[in-house]
Amino acid sequence: MKFAICQEMFVDWDWEKQCDLIAEIGYKGIELAPFAFADHPSEITQDQRAFLKKTAEDRGLQIIGLHWLLAKTEGLHLTTSDSAVRKKTAEYLVELGNLCADLGGDLMVFGSPFQRNVEEGMSREQAYQNAAEVFSNCLPDIGERGVRICMEPLTTKETDFVNTCAEAVELIDMVGADNFVLHQDVKAMAGAETESIPELIHKFASRTGHFHVNDTNLLGPGMGETDYHPIFKALKETEYQGWISVEVFDYEPGSEHIARESFRYMKEVWESV
Repeated sequence: MKFAICQEMFVDWDWEKQCDLIAEIGYKGIELAPFAFADHPSEITQDQRAFLKKTAEDRGLQIIGLHWLLAKTEGLHLTTSDSAVRKKTAEYLVELGNLCADLGGDLMVFGSPFQRNVEEGMSREQAYQNAAEVFSNCLPDIGERGVRICMEPLTTKETDFVNTCAEAVELIDMVGADNFVLHQDVKAMAGAETESIPELIHKFASRTGHFHVNDTNLLGPGMGETDYHPIFKALKETEYQGWISVEVFDYEPGSEHIARESFRYMKEVWESV
């Protein structure tokens, strides 16, 4: 199995130091948050992109893709009634797709809860139509660069748009693009779904393109109450071929400790099942 880690928790570290530690622990992939490198993807030059990619590759790492796509942006929104904002959002996602491909990645996780919340008074149907329009307008160009968008369901505590795997697949089917797939996140599934996580892994195996691991306490796998044995068993049973990527939200125990403990636990559980 291919283990990766989201690097924004190392935000105060220089890139070489991040890559050194992540590789030394044993991870093979890095998932980037664009805001950790620039306010806008256009500010990351081609030379800088080449440097980021080569630095990772020299240490046996692959930059697998991007997440937190619209975090810390202004004037962008997925479901808004403003057609100009939807157009601008699609164009921004194309820019991120080019950045992702230049870095050697092939996936972008669409979470960004605040930039997808439904406007007051807007119907569910209209919100889905608006979101489908944005993705329909950006996915062809992104696909030409070999990049997929992975739609991430989030809990109702975070957003009121796309809270379950079934709802994400509904949107994916509306768009009908080969490079638009489901993203599964352990914390989100634990907090928003009525079915168990192993059941959801089996049910949506053919639609899932990426997988985030964490715990309901916002720390990494093995650092909370979530038992990963049935989760990893289900991933093995469904022959999941993608990355398993650590994404945490509470950095208080320290970035290095979280990265090491998450990897140790995942490796132990994966081998045991």
